Amino acid sequence: MTPVAGDLEARLPETIAAARLADTVVYAAAADPAQETATLDDLIQALADSGKTLVFLSGTGVFLQRTAGSWSEAGFAEDDPFTVEPLAAARKAAEDKVLAAASRDMRTMVIRPGLIWGPGDHGHLSMVYQSVAATGAACYVGEGLNTYSHVHIDDVTRLFTLALDKGTSGALYHAVAGETPNRWLAERVADDLGCGTRGVDEAEAAEIWGEFGALIMASSSRCRAPRTRRQLGWEPHHSDMLTIATRP
Repeated sequence: MTPVAGDLEARLPETIAAARLADTVVYAAAADPAQETATLDDLIQALADSGKTLVFLSGTGVFLQRTAGSWSEAGFAEDDPFTVEPLAAARKAAEDKVLAAASRDMRTMVIRPGLIWGPGDHGHLSMVYQSVAATGAACYVGEGLNTYSHVHIDDVTRLFTLALDKGTSGALYHAVAGETPNRWLAERVADDLGCGTRGVDEAEAAEIWGEFGALIMASSSRCRAPRTRRQLGWEPHHSDMLTIATRP
């Protein structure tokens, strides 16, 4: 194994050169949209006509729904149509770009997990703990019934292994193990810290988490994974976020 120091800015040529030598490239960077688009163009150009594999890590934020803390019954399987969240339009375009590259004699896949949790969690659970530090209460937005599908990080990594082993070129795979409304997360944190819970409006939410964080904490993003389970035989090992979750 030969490690290569990569960077999408200062060392992009070295990064693309290393990708060209690899059998498989997994793109899991958190880059800004313009940089992500440019990097994917370079990766696809480097791997085209090689028969090699490119896997793109996306997320269910592409069909996030702005529900202001209310419940939404909408949930999406891999092939279901949806209205793209405007802030994620570039990410959806990146997904489409990767999937279309399957026609260029390369193996491409997109993996779209729900809210990822587990060790080092930086998601909703940690944000509720942050609200306790800021306000003295475990907070949620509105009714707190907005719901994200979630999946443990270990189950996501197993999905990558299965996709690399037997995934279909040009396929999109979801990863979901369960669903937890934000209000339930707040109640779990309140039990842990011995404090109360409190619903906040979107203005106060922005004071606690910033504008983007407030948007995330007020929205719903629910998915299903029939293709992933059927084609890859993937089954999550961790489904109960409330029982297993520990303080970040």
